[in-house]
Amino acid sequence: MWLCATYALLGLLFLTVFDSSECLQTAVRPDKGTTVTVSTELSLDQCAVCTVSGVNDTQTSCHSSLTLVPEEEEVKLLLNCSQPLEQGYTVTIASIIECTKDTCSPTTVQPQPSILTEFSRTFTWELKAPEKTVVSLDILGDGLMKTAQPCSNGFQFSVTTSKTSTNGRTEYCQGGSVTRFDLLNAAVVSLQVKPQAKVDSVGFQASAGPLKGRTMVITVDSSTTVVLSRDEEPECEVCSVGGATPDCSPSEKTLTNVEKLSLEFGCLKPQDVYSVKTKKLIECTQSSCTPAAGEVEPDPFKDFKRSLTWDITVPERTVLTLDFPGGLKEISAAETCEDSHQYSVSTTKSDGNTQTKRYCKSGTVASLDLLGATTVTVEVPKDGSRMMSVVPDPNTIIIISRVTTEPDCSVCENKGPKQECKPNVLTLRDPGDTTVEFTCPQPQDVFTVEINREIDCAEAACSGNIVQAESSLFPDFNRTFTWDLKVVATKAFQLDFPEPGMRQIPNEETCPDEHTYSLVTYLRKGPATIGTFCKGGTVTTVLARYKGRMSLQVPGDRKLDPIDFKLNVGPETSMVAIVKVNLPRGASETNFISANYPRDFPDEQQMQWDFTVPGMHNYTMHITDHTAPECLNNEVEVVYQKEGKKGTKVSLTDPQPQHQQGNFNMVLKNCETNQTLEGLSLNYRVSVMRSGHPVLCAVDLTKHTGVSLQIEKVGSDPYCEMSVNSKVEKKITVAAGTKASLSFLDCPTEDVLLTASTVIGCQNVTSCPTTLLAIPKLDSCLPMPLHSFTWHLSAPQDRTVELESPTGSLRQSLPGQECNKSVSLHVAEGDGFPVGDFCAQGMIQKVQVKGNVSVTATGRDFSKTGGQFLNVRYSQDIPESIIYRVSQKELSPTLLATPNWPQGMKPMSTVAWIVTVPSGYEAHVQFVNISQPKCKDRHTSIKKKSNHLAILLGIAGALLLLLLVLGLYCFITKKKKQDKMNVESSIYMGKGNIFRPSDRHFTKSRSDNESHVYDSIDDSRVYGHLLGDVSYADSMQDHYNGVQTDSYKTFTGPTDAQLPVIKEPDHEPEMDNFNSFLDPSQSFLPPRPRTPINRQDSIGFEDRRMVDNELYTFKSTGDITTIRLSGVDMDSQPPIILEDSL
Repeated sequence: MWLCATYALLGLLFLTVFDSSECLQTAVRPDKGTTVTVSTELSLDQCAVCTVSGVNDTQTSCHSSLTLVPEEEEVKLLLNCSQPLEQGYTVTIASIIECTKDTCSPTTVQPQPSILTEFSRTFTWELKAPEKTVVSLDILGDGLMKTAQPCSNGFQFSVTTSKTSTNGRTEYCQGGSVTRFDLLNAAVVSLQVKPQAKVDSVGFQASAGPLKGRTMVITVDSSTTVVLSRDEEPECEVCSVGGATPDCSPSEKTLTNVEKLSLEFGCLKPQDVYSVKTKKLIECTQSSCTPAAGEVEPDPFKDFKRSLTWDITVPERTVLTLDFPGGLKEISAAETCEDSHQYSVSTTKSDGNTQTKRYCKSGTVASLDLLGATTVTVEVPKDGSRMMSVVPDPNTIIIISRVTTEPDCSVCENKGPKQECKPNVLTLRDPGDTTVEFTCPQPQDVFTVEINREIDCAEAACSGNIVQAESSLFPDFNRTFTWDLKVVATKAFQLDFPEPGMRQIPNEETCPDEHTYSLVTYLRKGPATIGTFCKGGTVTTVLARYKGRMSLQVPGDRKLDPIDFKLNVGPETSMVAIVKVNLPRGASETNFISANYPRDFPDEQQMQWDFTVPGMHNYTMHITDHTAPECLNNEVEVVYQKEGKKGTKVSLTDPQPQHQQGNFNMVLKNCETNQTLEGLSLNYRVSVMRSGHPVLCAVDLTKHTGVSLQIEKVGSDPYCEMSVNSKVEKKITVAAGTKASLSFLDCPTEDVLLTASTVIGCQNVTSCPTTLLAIPKLDSCLPMPLHSFTWHLSAPQDRTVELESPTGSLRQSLPGQECNKSVSLHVAEGDGFPVGDFCAQGMIQKVQVKGNVSVTATGRDFSKTGGQFLNVRYSQDIPESIIYRVSQKELSPTLLATPNWPQGMKPMSTVAWIVTVPSGYEAHVQFVNISQPKCKDRHTSIKKKSNHLAILLGIAGALLLLLLVLGLYCFITKKKKQDKMNVESSIYMGKGNIFRPSDRHFTKSRSDNESHVYDSIDDSRVYGHLLGDVSYADSMQDHYNGVQTDSYKTFTGPTDAQLPVIKEPDHEPEMDNFNSFLDPSQSFLPPRPRTPINRQDSIGFEDRRMVDNELYTFKSTGDITTIRLSGVDMDSQPPIILEDSL
C-alpha cells in the first residue's frame, strides 16, 4: 500500500481534496468467468476508483464504481480516499456456475485468492441450470452451520433463492455439520471475508442432476377437503401420482376422499411455496355431533402454513357447546397471538348475520355456547415451534437460558394442560423422559443449554472414566457441559487426560476445534481458574484442591467429540493446583500461565508444575510476562527442585534455569498482597532442545567375505533417527563387500535390532572342506548388540548338509529340555520350513538335511558365549528328508521329536532317527505325544530297521488335514548277562523244542534274507494298542497304494525232524493288509511279563477294539511326557526275540 498526500496525475481538484488521504495502486486481472466490481458509496471528491494507463502511466479515468472483466492484460487501479481504504471501498467478485441437466462448469469452484486482499471482499456464485434440475454444491473443507450472528473468524456464507430476492436468505458460519447445498436455477451463494483473509481452502464441488422434489402420501376422508395453494413466487408444481400419467397443477390442487395418494412437489422446499387449507364438516343433531370432536389428526403438512376450518351444522333452535381444553383468550381484531395460533369462531344467526370472535390459546374461556350454524377456524403458521424429547442421565441437571432479548420466545416443559412455560430460564432435574417445547422456530439462536453433573467423591470413592459428555442432547444449541467435582477438604481431585494430552491457552481464547475445556477450583476467597485447555498438548494430569468444576464449551451444530478423562481421588496437598507436564522430544516451546491469568493469582497460595523432560534433552525457562504485587507479608518466589536435590529459590526478575537436564518441578508462591493494587500474574515458556549427539559408525564389510548387516527400528520412539550415508532410513541394509557410514541419533539400544547373515556355498561335495560356523567380529562402533547371525548353507543338487556340534552333541529344544536363552540355533530348510531349535550338550550327534539349510544363532551376548557353533559338512544324497543320528550314552531319559515340533512335519517328507546304544544295553521307545494327520491320499508309516534301532517316520499325502506331531520316548536298559560277540538269539515257543537260527535251519542266510526289512507297515496295526476305530483301519486297505515289498508269512521251509509240528492256520494269500510284525512286548506297549505264546499273543491276532480313533490323537501337543532312558536291571525272563531271528 502506498500512503500519499497527493497524486499529480489526478489534476488540481484532487490535489486539494485528497490532501492527507490514503491511496493504493495495484494491478488486477479477474479470472476467466469472473467479474470484479470495486465501488464506493462516498462522493467522487472523497473516494475514487481510477484506472491508470498510457505511456508511463500518464492517463487516468476515475469513477465511483468500476467493473472489471477478464482481459489479456491486467488493469492498473489507483484507489484514493479520504477515509481508511478498507472502510471506503466495497469489492465484489462475481462468478456464474453454468449447469446442464447432468454436469456443471466449472466443477470445482474456488474464490480467486490473491485479488484485492487489502479489502473486505464478497465472492458470489450465481447458478444457471435448466428447469427441474438441482445443482449440488459439496462444501470443501470445514462444514457450515446456520447462524443469525456474525461469524467470529470473518468467513460469512449466505444462500438466497435468487439475487433479486432476500426471502429465504440463510446465513452460515464455518465449523458445522452442513456439507452440501442443493439449489435450483438462479440461486446465489456468497462468501464475505475480512481484509487479508486467506481463501485458498474455501470452495465447492459442483454437480447437477434431475430434480427430485419432496414426496408425501396422504389420506383425506369424504367429509374433509384439502386445498393446496401456491402463494410464493418461485416456480413449483404439485402432482398427484397414481394414474397412467401424473396429474399436475402449478397453482392450486384440491383433494377429497382419497386414500394413500402420493403427492410429488416440483421444488425442494414446497413448504415455502404452498399454503394448505383444510375444511372439515361436522353434522349435529339435537343431542349429538358427528364427529364429536374437532381433532387434528397427524398432519403431513405440519411444516406448511395452514388454515384448519370446521363447518358445524346444527338444527334450528339448538344450542351448540364447544369445549376448549386449556382455555382460550378473546382478543380484538387488531391483536395477534403470541404463538401465531389464532382461533376465529363465526356464528350465522337466523337473520343471516354472521358474528365473529377471535381468540388465542391459554385463556380463561373454557367453553362457548352458540346458537346457529358455526364455523371454527384456526390459523396455524408453519410449525414455528420446536418440540423435543429429553432423557438426561441420572444426577444430571439441564439448564436452558435465554441469551438474547429478541425475538420473543419461551421454553416449555411437558405438554397439554400440564405444560409450564418460562421466558428466560428452565431447569430440568427429572431424570425421566421430559418433553421440551420452544415457541419460536429457531430457539438455538435465543437459548443456550448447560448440562451439569455433580460427582461427590467425599462420601464414596470414585474413579475411572465416569466423566463423559452427553452427546445426544440439544445438538444444534450452544452447549456447556459442566462437572461439579468434590472430595474431602484436605485432598485433591485428579483429572488424567488421555494421550496426546491437553494444551493450555489463554483463558479468553477458544480452541481451533471449538471444544474448549476449562477448570475452576473453589477457594475460600473465591473461585480461581486453573486453566483453559485444548486437545493435543503436554499436560497429562491436573490436581486441584477440594472442590472444583470442569467445563466443556461446544457451539451449536458442531459435532460433539469429547475426550474421556479419568477422575480419581488424589493425595493431600496444600497447592491450589498441580499440573503435570510431559515435555515432547525434539525442539519445542510450550507456554504456561498462572491461575486466573491475566487476572490476579490468589493471595498466599501456591501452584506447582511437574515437568517430565525426555532423556538427552535440555530445557530452558523464559518468563515472557508477569506482574508483581505489593507484598504486605512474605515475598513472591519461584522454587525449582529436582528429585533428591535441594530446591533453588529465585525471584521473577532473577535469571531462570537454562540448558538443564532431568525432570523437575516448579512452584509459584504468592505473598499477602495489597489488593488495592495490581496483583501477581505469570506467563512463562519452557524451551526444549536435543542435547544428544549422533553416534557415528563406519562399517567395513570388505573384511568379512559374504557378510551383510541389517539394522531395523523396532521401537515406537518417533525421534530415533537412523541414517546410512547421510540418508535417513527406517531399515538399513549394508550389502556384503561394501562400506557404509551409519549415524544413530537418540536411538535407545532396545529400539534398534541388528542382525547379520552370510552365504556359504559348495559346488562339489568332494572338494568342500568342513566349515566351522563362527560369528566374525563386527565393527565395534556399532552401538547396539548383535541380535542374531544367519548362515545360509547352499548344497549341490541332490546333496546333503550335515550339522555337528563342535562340542560333541546337540539337543533339540523341547518341553523339559529347553535350551537356555544365552544361545539358541534355529535350523530351517532352504525354503524356510523350520526343522527345530537346538543347543549344545545333548544326545544328537548329527543332523542331516537334504538340500539347502539356514542356521540362525540368537543370543543375549555373543561376546560372552563365543562365536563357534556348528561344523558343517556336505555329503551324498540321503534317502530321507532329515536324519537324526542319536547316541545314547547316559542312562537318563532322552526326548526326541519330529521336525518343527509341535506344529508338525512338512508334507511329503520323511524323517529317520538312527539310535546307537552302548554295548550290553538295549533301547526302549515309547510314543508319548502323537497327533497324526488324516491324509487325502496314502497315509503315514513307521519302519524299524536293523539292530541299532533305526526308526523311520514318513508322510505320504497330497493334502494334510492335520500336521503330524510325534514324540519319541526312548530309554535303554542294561542286560543281566553280557552277550557273546556273536549274538545268537532264541525264540521261545510254548510247545516244542528250542532251535537256533545259527543252526542254519532257514534256507536263507542273514545276508541274503530280507525278511527283516519292512518297507511299509499298516499304521492301524502299529498303533493297534492305541486306536479303536475299526472303520478307519478297514478303510486303509482301499486307500493305501504304496509299494508292498514284504509281509509276514507262515514259515514253510525245511525243518529238522526233531522239531515239533506247530499247527498254524491255513496260509492266506498276500493282500493289501498288514498284520502286526512285533511281539506286543517289543511293540510300543509298556513292558509286561512274558508268557508262552497263545492265541491272543500270536502274530496273527487282531484286537479290533483298539482300532477306532480316526484322528490318531492321544495327547495335546502341549502335554508331552518326559522321555526316560533308564538303566535298571532286567528281571529274569525268557530269551529275547530279536528281529534277526524272524
